[in-house]
Amino acid sequence: MALFHFGKKNEEEKKTVSGVCRCDCATGEEKSALSGSGFQAKADRNVCMKVLGAGCKSCHEQYENVKQAVKDMGFSIEVTYITDMKKIMEYGVMSMPALVVNEQVVAAGKVLKPNDVIALLRKSGF
Repeated sequence: MALFHFGKKNEEEKKTVSGVCRCDCATGEEKSALSGSGFQAKADRNVCMKVLGAGCKSCHEQYENVKQAVKDMGFSIEVTYITDMKKIMEYGVMSMPALVVNEQVVAAGKVLKPNDVIALLRKSGF
């Protein structure tokens, strides 16, 4: 199998899907540096927000609601929409849409309105 580089491709995919996103959000050891009861915003940390979904109407609505909530709060946070089922399963999410903040699933299985997202973020220290 090594002749055709089958195993090598899987190793490369594992490296790129290791839980570290492009916005340098907290992962691994850095998660423990954040508050133990969920995630906390720090002024000097980037915040990574992801909406996990299958591409359906509800998932698109969740994505738009999260973007609107971020805008209403005055943050310049990039919200990523992930539809790749392999990546979604890495989060252990069984119900979609789901909201992930700093690599932690904070909501799953229902569409949150912008006010609900704002309340969730404020409750978590943003």
